[in-house]
Amino acid sequence: MLRRVYVISLLFIVASLYLSPFALFGKERDDKSYRYKNDAKFKSYLQTHHPHVQTENLSVLKAPVYNHRENATFLMLAQNHDIYSVLETLQVIQDRFNDKFNYDYTFLNDEPFSSDFIYLVSSYIPRGRVNFGIIPKKHWSYPSHINTTRCAEVRANFADIPYGDSESYRHMCRYYSGFFYKHEMVRQYQYYWRIEPDIKLYCDVDEDLFKTMRQKNKKYGFAIALFEYSETIPTLWPHVIKYIQERQLQPELLPMLTNAFNWYNLCHFWSNFEIANLDVFNDPQYENFFQYLDSVGGFYYERWGDAPVHTMAMMILLSKKDLYWFENIGYTHPPYVQCPQNPVAYVKNRCVCNPDEDITLNDKTSCNSHFLQFLQS
Repeated sequence: MLRRVYVISLLFIVASLYLSPFALFGKERDDKSYRYKNDAKFKSYLQTHHPHVQTENLSVLKAPVYNHRENATFLMLAQNHDIYSVLETLQVIQDRFNDKFNYDYTFLNDEPFSSDFIYLVSSYIPRGRVNFGIIPKKHWSYPSHINTTRCAEVRANFADIPYGDSESYRHMCRYYSGFFYKHEMVRQYQYYWRIEPDIKLYCDVDEDLFKTMRQKNKKYGFAIALFEYSETIPTLWPHVIKYIQERQLQPELLPMLTNAFNWYNLCHFWSNFEIANLDVFNDPQYENFFQYLDSVGGFYYERWGDAPVHTMAMMILLSKKDLYWFENIGYTHPPYVQCPQNPVAYVKNRCVCNPDEDITLNDKTSCNSHFLQFLQS
């Protein structure tokens, strides 16, 4: 009996050396993978199977991962011309966090990634799985009920607002609002950490943030909260209130987003940094909320961003206990910086940001203090 247990245990250990923990315990994968062996063979593979650009979704399996990980991935939307900004971001993420934890990366693009992009990005990530996914055209285009002529007129009138005249920005905001979690490269994970080209971590992160999310049973984590440009969302809040009233919902977090006049205070989680449990987005109520917003056309007839949409969805779906503020990350997405104010944490984590530039100290531009006061009340 003991011998049988020993043999089974040995087989389990051997299997774990060749499979990620998720192949044993995680969500089922639709695998289109290449197991990296060396640089020359990888180049040859790309030239043969993905000449110039990728021909299908692709996962590159780098060196095996032996440490325990949560079922989680970094998630980045990027295009081929972003390559050098992407590499800079990867270097910072690896140096400050992921060399310790070896989490997977998932890159999505509305066009196929070039073989050069795939090769360079894969070369920067030593362990784990690197996913390169193509966004389906139906998820990055106008829905059938949208009047594209009217959209062009709207963009011309929004030219003086950041991204106001951008068509691709609207596709991106709609995609991050209602489709990213449906991509086959993302569906296999439980958690994601959104990153973008040009972001930086200013401090060492020795804590496994995905593990923190699971152990504390948190569903949505943020670093920075800002005010939205009111010109970009004139009808978003009325539609959200209509949605709530028609369904007779009573969101616990509604006061977090209302001002003294019982109207939207313009606060939102800055979604270029968010760590979340994908169960939130896979919830049928989230899908129902997105479909309602999508049906009224505000992603294109105005300039609804994914940040206020995510924030309002979290307000409807979650409770105070589900939200988490990552206080000591040391994070920037230009032009804003979150820098630890605790001097002990600053030194311990080898931070290099200027604490006086921390956006969360400025109540004229940041909603952090308002959110935190509400969550702690």
